[in-house]
Amino acid sequence: MLILVGLGLQDHKDLTFRGYEVIKSADKVYLDLYTSRFSSSVEQLEEFLGRQIKKIARSDLEERSKKLIEEAKEQNIVILVPGDPTIATTHISLVLEAKKLGVKTRIINNASIINAVCSLTGLQNYRFGKSATISWQRSRAFIDTIKANLSIDAHTLLFLDLNPPMTIREAVEKILSLERDFADHFAVGIARAGGEDALVKCERLKKLLNFDFGEPLHSLVILARRIHFMEYECLRSFAFAPEELKEWVI
Repeated sequence: MLILVGLGLQDHKDLTFRGYEVIKSADKVYLDLYTSRFSSSVEQLEEFLGRQIKKIARSDLEERSKKLIEEAKEQNIVILVPGDPTIATTHISLVLEAKKLGVKTRIINNASIINAVCSLTGLQNYRFGKSATISWQRSRAFIDTIKANLSIDAHTLLFLDLNPPMTIREAVEKILSLERDFADHFAVGIARAGGEDALVKCERLKKLLNFDFGEPLHSLVILARRIHFMEYECLRSFAFAPEELKEWVI
């Protein structure tokens, strides 16, 4: 059986008990750090779980995925994934491929940046449109996603490149270099979601440039032009939003 186990947002303490049980009984345990980052080292995970863990690369999950699936025909193979394992399309593709080849699969879910953002900001999950990634490459695809979401009055969750980890300041600089009209638009920066030192701040994009969010990992939400009054209250309380945001309340 091929089993994907979500590790949660921060470190080995976020692992669910169900995930822990599955890992302890597995024949082999792999760790994927391509799609996200994790605070605990491989050595810390091995000590906590009492298991040998092998890191796998992107190519192991994509070009050489059949090797993992072949192993899962005869053994219980666990792949550890930071956050929730079903958020990245890479893992969904792996599960689909395994099913087509007659291999049993199982998914052990955990917290992801998507539900953490709603919890930390108070933004309502049904108000979000399509998510996008701001990468170091020269691309404006995420700008098109923001505009499409604004056209339907939806928030945009932006994932920031991990190689190396992009900061909110760098993300805002990239946005404004492509779309200066967004300078006065309200956004919410989220740093270290799921950690004890998580930080959330709502402000106009141009002002977020000078706010110190500390170390990554960072995420960014571009707000819809109209927000619910409860979202406003939450952003004032959770994210120290300026009072002028009230002009955007429905």
